Amino acid sequence: MSRVRPIAAALTSAVVLLGALTACGSSQDSAGEQGSAVSAERCEQNEKAGKITYMSGYYWQASASIMEAIAADRLGYFDDLCLDVELQPGSGDVSQNAKLIAAGKVQVGPLSEQDIMTSNASGLKVLGVSSYSNAGLDVLMTGTSITDLKQLEGKTLGHKGWVPVGVQAMLAEAGVDMSKVKQVKVGYDPGVLPRGQVDALVGFVSNEPNQLKDAGEKVTVWEPTDFDVPGSLGAYSVNPAWAEKHPTAVEDVLRAVFKAYTYCAADEHVEECIGYQHDLAGAESDEKHETAIWRTEVKVAADNPLPGRFGSVDPANVAALAEVVTTYAGQKVTPEQAASWFDTSFAEAVVDDADKVIWPAP
Repeated sequence: MSRVRPIAAALTSAVVLLGALTACGSSQDSAGEQGSAVSAERCEQNEKAGKITYMSGYYWQASASIMEAIAADRLGYFDDLCLDVELQPGSGDVSQNAKLIAAGKVQVGPLSEQDIMTSNASGLKVLGVSSYSNAGLDVLMTGTSITDLKQLEGKTLGHKGWVPVGVQAMLAEAGVDMSKVKQVKVGYDPGVLPRGQVDALVGFVSNEPNQLKDAGEKVTVWEPTDFDVPGSLGAYSVNPAWAEKHPTAVEDVLRAVFKAYTYCAADEHVEECIGYQHDLAGAESDEKHETAIWRTEVKVAADNPLPGRFGSVDPANVAALAEVVTTYAGQKVTPEQAASWFDTSFAEAVVDDADKVIWPAP
């Protein structure tokens, strides 16, 4: 049986979160039939994994690696595979999620490939197992008068506490002398850009650009992937000790979320899946904006497909990201080290050569 924990739980402190993870969430009716997509032997193996706690990256936002987990639960895919999954909302604190996964309090959750590297470099053992694209979500927005990023020299760049490594690498590729760019911390109102309070603003391609578009503002969105800067989208990580003990459970969690991703990515199912997301997120969720987030991220993944199988981890991208992390995150990571923190075999086991999710499970 899958379970879902309400969003209010995510508003507690990290200490309370650790304690809360031992409690069961509210029951959720499932559309699936227990074990209907798995052999009896594999069902027994998955049941031995016990309760599997998934923690989202940012509450119940309709982002890749969150939306499809919600949908997999509501569509009954976890039950179909004899997986007892409890969904927990994360607060957006990447380091906290990594700590919980490394401690085994959470078994699976979204972490970007670069965050997996910085976490391991900091002594937190987490294992990257999948991704939807080598394109990241971090972007830089400017007014339309900026036609070359070097024009930012002598101007002001707003961020939410730091400039993401992918954006830093993009600015370096563009030849920007960052010593000539004033950096300021701003809040979560993207309106600071069109109001002229900053000349450039860090954001997520699926969030702030859509907000500004809805407000009738025209901005230019600069994406690191256009400058051949590596990234990742919708990447999942797991506790490595748990994964070693329960490999079929890891595979089948990915099987369920991959199937849900492809289902929700289809135009005819978007409204249905946003409905599932809205049920969890509650009144504070803007269905129009969440739909834009989901459609944007699906498009980014489709426009920037992986060189290997759907959902896999690209070793070349991992090696390139190791260099970016070393250069811009202040943590030395060799390509060999980085490679040891990922295992793409779980994802590759559940997708065939035609990029179709293998369903039912063997």
